Amino acid sequence: MKSLQPYCIPFTGLKLGKHEFSFTIDKTFFDEFEYSLVKNGKLKLELELDRQETMLILNFHVKGEIFLNCDVCLAQYPTEIDFKERQIAKFSEKDLEEETEEIMILHKADHEINISNLVYEYINLSVPYINRCGDTGNTQWCDKEMIEKLHNLSKNEDQKSLDPRWEALNKIKNN
Repeated sequence: MKSLQPYCIPFTGLKLGKHEFSFTIDKTFFDEFEYSLVKNGKLKLELELDRQETMLILNFHVKGEIFLNCDVCLAQYPTEIDFKERQIAKFSEKDLEEETEEIMILHKADHEINISNLVYEYINLSVPYINRCGDTGNTQWCDKEMIEKLHNLSKNEDQKSLDPRWEALNKIKNN
């Protein structure tokens, strides 16, 4: 958790107005989250914190590359990400107000805001649903041995005898 300490921003001493912060996100950041989709990356986080009397407006801009595992060949490959997000943190003395995705609640006694979980969620949401290292078998990242093994396994499956019921249905289909 010590590597996440820089992501705790004390806001009590900040004047009203905009303040800019810059962070470098790498493997040590992702190691703090046990079940992260992303295990490594080289990212730059630019944070603009707009301090107002009743709230903080956080504007995130994350840019760089993350390393993902290909769903086909299992090789690790880099992919570029570049996104902007916004989070509002309201000050409140009441515990009755509920947090939403867009608005988080800070108590008057709070003196800092930890943005590490927000950054982690934003990065994981930017990961594509299907991870492919590119043109399978033809990129520098693709594991050609794994592709060859998959190809051989699929050929062996095709050569195996089918259930006789399926063979009868295939005859009907071909006619």
